[in-house]
Order: sequence, then C-alpha cells, then structure tokens
Amino acid sequence: MRSFDFAGGTAVVTGAAGGIGEALAYALARRGSHLVLLDRDAARLDTVVAAVRATHPDLAVDPWVVDLADAAATARTAAEIGRRHPRIRLLVNNAGVALGGRFDQVTVEEFGWVVDVNFRAVVQLTHTLLPALRAEPGAHLVNVSSLFGLIAPAGQAAYAASKFAVRGFTEALRHELADDGIGVTCVHPGGIRTRIAADARVGSGVAIEEYEQGLRQFEKLLTIPPARAAEVILRGVARRRGRVLVGWSARVPDLLARVAPASYGRVLAFGVRRRAAPPRPDVPAAESTAPAPGVPAQRRASRSAGDQVEETA
Repeated sequence: MRSFDFAGGTAVVTGAAGGIGEALAYALARRGSHLVLLDRDAARLDTVVAAVRATHPDLAVDPWVVDLADAAATARTAAEIGRRHPRIRLLVNNAGVALGGRFDQVTVEEFGWVVDVNFRAVVQLTHTLLPALRAEPGAHLVNVSSLFGLIAPAGQAAYAASKFAVRGFTEALRHELADDGIGVTCVHPGGIRTRIAADARVGSGVAIEEYEQGLRQFEKLLTIPPARAAEVILRGVARRRGRVLVGWSARVPDLLARVAPASYGRVLAFGVRRRAAPPRPDVPAAESTAPAPGVPAQRRASRSAGDQVEETA
C-alpha cells in the first residue's frame, strides 16, 4: 500500500475541540487536508475552527456539534456528513470519555455512557462513513484506543472495556478492508496531557476524597503534549502503520502485558505509587522521575514487521 497523501483530501476528526483531536486538526491543516470536525463543546470547537480558518483560508472546514453519547443524534450527523462529503480520505475516531470508580462503585447507566461514546459511536460513524472511504482511493481509518486498550488497571473497568473493544474492532477491520485498499490504524496513546481526567465523570458510589486523590495521582502521568501525539499518529498514518504506540507510558505497559499478562497489575500499582510520591530530599527532581533502568531517556523509535510504529515523547 502506497504512502498516505494528506493534501487535498477530506479528513473527519471526532473530539476535535481539545486535546489530541484539536492537535490533529491543526496538524492535518498544515498537511493540506480539508476538515470535518466533530465535538459536543460548541464554544471550544468554534475556537479551533476559527484558528484553522485564520491560518489556512484555502481549506474547507466543516464543524459539527454533536454529543456522541446520543445514538440518534450521532446517526443523523453521520448520515448528513456522508451526504455532504461523499468522498472521505481519512476518518479519525478520536473522541473519548472516562469514568472514575471501581465497577461496584458505578451504575450500569454510567458504565454504558462510556461504552456509548468510546465504542458504539466509533462503530456507528465507521459503518455510516465507510462508503465514503471506499469511494476515495487510498483512504485510511484511524481508531484511537488507549494505553488502557493494552492493560486494564483497577478502577478503569468501563474505560478499559471500551478501549479493548476499539482495539479488537480495529484489528478485524484492518483485515477486512485490506482488499479495498483502505489502511487501518489502531492508536494507543500513553500519558497525553489532555483534559480527559479532569473532565471524567465520577461514579455514583465514589467518595469525593477518593476521587480527588486518584485524579492527582493520575494527572502526574500526563506528560506528553497533544501536539507531539498528533505528529506521531499522523506519521504512522503516512506510513500506513497498523498500530501506533505513543510514548513510553504506552510502550512499557504493552511489554508488561505481553510478558506478564496475568500479573502486571502489581507492577503498575508500584509504578503509580512511585510516580505519585514526592522526590526524596537527596535525589534531584529530574532523577526522581527518570525512566526505569534499561529504558533510555532519549527519544527512540522502533518498528516491526512493517505495520507498527512505536514512539516515545
């Protein structure tokens, strides 16, 4: 399959009002893609659209405000996008939400909200827009899974279930769409500095003190700028990689899950406690957050079998 050509094609991006989605919108515009941008936050989406139009007045930008948790609204929006854009070169299902709390601390409705946004909407949009991808030679599909589509830590039952589902769905489509000449990439971002943790819902049974403590610990792991993540993802698309890992915070757990699939939880728990702990007085701050032994601090990329790109940031 030849390299992906961004210039002149139409790219659809969900969750485009912030985080990775916003960064993807700017990066795609720099590459000459016309944009169809979806998000539920109208004000932030307007800001992104205005910025793209100001810097790239020659590109078409088509914004859509939709809550992907609403299946009927998602269906209407997807159908109208397909009607207005019968040829789509790139579809990026990026939008995602999170829910704090163990499985016994959340309701079935709260659990279902995460699955609706993170997985059902991905399936729905992909199914509706697949004819438009097939109509565009050299089209590509990107589904953003997660670090928690590789591992499933305690307190992330809903999020991990949805992101593992995205991973399986995407891998099946990669095989199904190969004969159509459509590339398919599954992305596993690590600790990207977005608002997903701050914007997460809290399970009905979670004490606020417990949630705030967990949030503070988790946010310490969010170190990779969204713009960096967007560049890694689009480099993977350009090379038609089937799998993209963003950051050592995705790559190391991926290795752990392969080496110790039934016992990696203990290692993760230790790592989170270590990162959350304050630096020791006798250790400089830069050293207290250094990579584990054997993991080089400098940026490095490795590829295997021509279908994977793994990047650190």
